[in-house]
Amino acid sequence: MSVNITFLGGTGTVTGSKYLVRHGTESVLVDCGLFQGYKQLRLRNWTPLPMAPDQIDAVLLTHAHLDHSGYLPLLAKEGFAGHVYATPGTRDLCRILLPDSGHIQEEDAAFLNRHGLTNHAPAMPLYTRQDALDCLPLIKTMDFSKPFAPLPGWRATFFPAGHILGAASLLLEVSGRRILFSGDLGRPDDLIMNPPDRPPLADTVLIESTYGDREHPKEDVLAELGPALRKLAKRGGVAVVPVFAVGRAQALLHAIHLLKASGDIPKSLPIFLDSPMAVHTTHLFEHHLGEHRLSTKDAHALTHSATMVNSTDESRALASRHGPMVILSASGMATGGRVLHHLALYAGNHRNMIILTGYQAPGTRGATLASGAKTVRIHGRDVEVNAEVVQLQSASAHADASQILTWLRSMPQAPDQVYVVHGELGASDELRKRIKHELGWRAMVPEHGSTWPT
Repeated sequence: MSVNITFLGGTGTVTGSKYLVRHGTESVLVDCGLFQGYKQLRLRNWTPLPMAPDQIDAVLLTHAHLDHSGYLPLLAKEGFAGHVYATPGTRDLCRILLPDSGHIQEEDAAFLNRHGLTNHAPAMPLYTRQDALDCLPLIKTMDFSKPFAPLPGWRATFFPAGHILGAASLLLEVSGRRILFSGDLGRPDDLIMNPPDRPPLADTVLIESTYGDREHPKEDVLAELGPALRKLAKRGGVAVVPVFAVGRAQALLHAIHLLKASGDIPKSLPIFLDSPMAVHTTHLFEHHLGEHRLSTKDAHALTHSATMVNSTDESRALASRHGPMVILSASGMATGGRVLHHLALYAGNHRNMIILTGYQAPGTRGATLASGAKTVRIHGRDVEVNAEVVQLQSASAHADASQILTWLRSMPQAPDQVYVVHGELGASDELRKRIKHELGWRAMVPEHGSTWPT
C-alpha cells in the first residue's frame, strides 16, 4: 500500500508548514503552522483543510515557531483530539507561543472593531488564548534520537536540528518507506545553538529552503551589530529591534552581552527586552542546557543582560525615557505585538534606528522596512520612516544554501526523491537546481495542495 504526502503549506512560501502523510486509512500531519505575510496567504488560515481535523490521527511538530505550530489551537478547536508529538523544548515553547498568539489575535480583532477598520463586522480572531490553552494537554513529549510509535505500525524519531530550543528534523517510517523532514535547519556556526545532527538514511527528503538562493556573509553578528550600536549611542538615539521572541531575541541579548564585556559598546547603554514571551523563553535556556552552546554561567547571564519588561504599563513607560537605549520587542517581522507601538513612536526620528535581525517574509512590515520604504502602515495609519534601517545579514537562525547542501551531502546515501519546501519560489527553485546539478539527485518544488508519492 502506497504512502503519499499532501503539501498543505510551506510550499512557495516560508509560512504555514503542514504536510499530511497518508497510508491507507491512516494519516499523520507533520507540522501545523500558520500562514503569515501577504493577505492572500493569511486568508488560507480561514480555509478548511481538505481533511476534517477529527480524521487526522496524530500531529508531529518539528519545532514551536508559529509558522510550524500556530494552527494547532484551531485544529483542536475544530475536532482534532489525537496526540501531538514534540520534543520537550518544543512543548515548553508552545506553552508560551500559542496562548500569546491567541491573545494577539483577540487584541487585533478588538482593535479593528473599535476603530471600524474591518470589512467583516465584527472581526473575529482565528482562535482565542483559551483555545490555545485548551490544545496544550494534547502535546506528548518525546526525547531526541529515541524512536516512538505515533500510530501502530508507524515509527518516528526526532533528531536535533539546531535553529531554536527543541527544534528537530523528523524521520517518519511507515510501510517500508523512510521520510525525512528537515524542519528548519540551524547554522553550524550559530552564536548560541548547537549545529544540526547529520541526517539519517531516508528514501524521501523534505528540505527547507528559506535561504535556498543565498549565502550568509563571512562576518559574524558581533562585527555587524557593534558598529551600529556604537553609532546609536553616540547620537543618543533609540534602536527598535523587532526580534523573534524565540531564538533571535536570546542570540541578540548574548551578542550585546559580549559586546559590552569586550568594551565594543558602552556598558551603560540601556537594553530593554519588551516581550513577555521572549522573557519567558530566555529563562528556558537554563532548563535546556544540552541543546545550546551557552554554559550555565552564560545562560544565567542571559537573563540579566537586559531590563525585562513584562506588563503593558512598563512597556508604555519606555516612551517617557530618552535615548540612547535599545528596545528588543516581538515580533521579528513586525507583524504584530508591542514592537508596532515602538515603531510608530520612534520610526519618524532620524536619530533613531530600526534593526532587522532575521528573514523578512514578503508582505510583512519587516520586508517593507527592509525595502527602504519611506512609510509603513501601523494600526491603520501611515507612519513616516526617517530612522536609519539596519538589516543584520549575519543574524539569521537558518542554514544558508551551501550549508543546506552540506547537510544533505552527509546523508549515508542518496534518497530517491527530494521535495524542496519552506521557501519563497525563487529560493526553492534555486536550491532545487543546485540539488539536481551538484548532487545529481531528483528534486522538485511541489505546488500548494498537491499530493505526491514517497
